[in-house]
Amino acid sequence: MKVESLRDLYLAQLKDLYSAEQQLIKALPKMAKAASSEALRAAFTDHLGKTREHSRRIETVFQQMGEKAQGKRCKAMEGLVKEGGEVIEEDMADEIKDTALIAAAQRVEHYEIAGYGCVRTYATILGDAGASSLLAQTLEEEKEADEVLNGIAEHLNLEVPHEPRQSEKPTSKASGRRSKSAA
Repeated sequence: MKVESLRDLYLAQLKDLYSAEQQLIKALPKMAKAASSEALRAAFTDHLGKTREHSRRIETVFQQMGEKAQGKRCKAMEGLVKEGGEVIEEDMADEIKDTALIAAAQRVEHYEIAGYGCVRTYATILGDAGASSLLAQTLEEEKEADEVLNGIAEHLNLEVPHEPRQSEKPTSKASGRRSKSAA
């Protein structure tokens, strides 16, 4: 797709976000299953429902534009989802894994906040108040999801060990200090 106008850019960005939402619809159940914290599992499950609604809103915008609802593979989300998958596969204590899952999820939210902020602005500039309103609603929900994750993280981070156990700290044999190679 050749981008020659703001409308073209808007459409390209909507396709990117649509692909991102479709990828998240597949990833969120895996993240929920990997979470040990009930609050985190519930946040992922709740956001899955909202993500489906975000996808439907983009479909509505496509329809109003007379365009087919389809995505262009969002490589950024693909990378973010892959990183989240790596966290799921890591061998970590539950509370550390939950904290790492939150970090991965917040990267996703920040990507979406940036994307929805842009397309909402484009819709406004292009005079499409209906689309602007739909996209603004999604933008607010993405910001809310980020805040929910912040709240869960603040609680969980208190439970996470802040230092490795003494037996896990590398030391030099002579002085009992950390070795230079471990620093």
